[in-house]
Amino acid sequence: MKRSARDKLSLKFAPLTTARWADLEDLFGERGACGGCWCMVWRLKRTEFEARKGRRNRNALRKIVAAGESPGFLAYAGGKPIGWCAVAPRQVYPSLERSRVLARVDEKPVWSITCLFIARPFRRAGVSAQLLRAAADHARARGATLVEGYPVEPRTRTVPDVFAWTGLASAFRRAGFREVARRSETRPIMRLALRKRIADSDARIGGGRK
Repeated sequence: MKRSARDKLSLKFAPLTTARWADLEDLFGERGACGGCWCMVWRLKRTEFEARKGRRNRNALRKIVAAGESPGFLAYAGGKPIGWCAVAPRQVYPSLERSRVLARVDEKPVWSITCLFIARPFRRAGVSAQLLRAAADHARARGATLVEGYPVEPRTRTVPDVFAWTGLASAFRRAGFREVARRSETRPIMRLALRKRIADSDARIGGGRK
C-alpha cells in the first residue's frame, strides 16, 4: 500500500458481537492472531493459557461474546475487517493484575487496552492511532473515565510485529495518551483521561457489517 493511500485510509468501528464473530475469525485466521492466543493471554493464568492455545482459547473468547460482553471492537475498511482492539475494565484481566512491571498505578477505576491486531497489508499505515482513539470512544460510551495501555518502546527504530501486540508508545502519544509510569525501560504505562461524554461521542463505534 502506497503512503498516499495509507494517509487517506478511512475506517469504521464496531463492537465485537456474535453477529460479527465470523469477521474476527477472518481477521485472526487459523493462528488466532498469534500463536493460538485468541486474545485470552491476559484473561488466564499462564498455565491455563498455554494449555488452551488454539481452539480452546477461541471457544473461551466466543463464550465471553455469547454472554453479551464486548471484549473489544473491530475496525473495517471497505466493509472488511482489518483491525482489532481489546479494551475492557482492568479487573477482567487477572494476568495483568499479577504483573509487577504493569502493576496498578493507583486505585482509580481504569479501562485497559491490552491488544492491537492489524491485518498485514494495513500495518504501518496509521491504523494503530485510529484504533486507540476509537478505544477511548468505546470505553467512554460505557462509563469509563480513564483508559490506559501498556505499549512497548523499543531501543531500536523498528520492532517485529509479533512483539508489538500491545501497541507502540509512539502510536499512543499520537492518540493523546501520556506516560504515567515506567518500571521497565521499554514498557511505559500510558493513560488518557476521558472527558465527559457528549452527544454522539460513540458514533464512530457503530460501523462495519452487522
